Amino acid sequence: MAEPHGHGRGSAELVGAKLAPELTRYLPYLMRRAFAHVAAGADRSTQARDYAVLAALAAGHGTSQQALAERLEINRTIMVKLIDRLQGAGYVTRTRNPDNRRSYLLALTDAGRGELARMQPAVLERDRTLTANLTDAERVRLNELLRTVLGEPPGTPSGLSTEYLITQVFYLLRRRGDALVADEGLRVRDFGALSAIGKLGPCPQQQFARYLALTEPAAALIVDELVEKGLVTRGQDPDDRRRYALELTGLGRERLAYLADAVERMQAEIVRTIGGEQAETELHTLIHKMLAAPVAAGADRTG
Repeated sequence: MAEPHGHGRGSAELVGAKLAPELTRYLPYLMRRAFAHVAAGADRSTQARDYAVLAALAAGHGTSQQALAERLEINRTIMVKLIDRLQGAGYVTRTRNPDNRRSYLLALTDAGRGELARMQPAVLERDRTLTANLTDAERVRLNELLRTVLGEPPGTPSGLSTEYLITQVFYLLRRRGDALVADEGLRVRDFGALSAIGKLGPCPQQQFARYLALTEPAAALIVDELVEKGLVTRGQDPDDRRRYALELTGLGRERLAYLADAVERMQAEIVRTIGGEQAETELHTLIHKMLAAPVAAGADRTG
């Protein structure tokens, strides 16, 4: 759940590192790590973004341009250009919303469905790499559980990739968590960082980075933000005066308790959504198993 500025696209997190044991029971943390796993091997080409848009429309997600941009976390200006291009190619139609003339409604054309089908083999091949430790049945079950987290009824047929589903669940939980704690000027990502410092502190910044499997520059950005908020102090490491020793302030301990309560409530809501503790355990088990597989960065690019 710790995440530096820029939302982290894989470069901030170390893939394949040991998970922070105290945080593994929280699905938002596991999805943070799953997202890093996916991002390490992600296709960053134009075709990959096209696939995400076409797949979302095919699944009935985001009928308005604004809703789709928010769901896929694509900058609004970039989304306008992207839809312009897809419309020009004949894959998408864009019409004025009769209920709100300032917004557009999007629909997938038959040509768009054909393009989606053309992209599918390369996307599924990348999925097989990302989920190399899972059997075919486990991969199907993981996708089913992820779709349930997204609010789709169990058993709903879907051609959406594991990569797409993990990304969307991560975005959903981050939005939901941030909304829960926004009134206190916090983000759900702060829970992982404050938990780590609460457990390890006073500790060197390098130890904090290792615990959360972050690059040191990413860890420094997170700590800077927490210090600015008055939640963490950078003291001097008594064992090495050249290093900082991170420790929670009184306010930091208060905010950690507040965040822990919010994350517990969100966790309980997720468990209800997916159908109880057995499904939760199954989802956690599958994610853990998936994360044990190494990912070749940039492998199997679409197009």
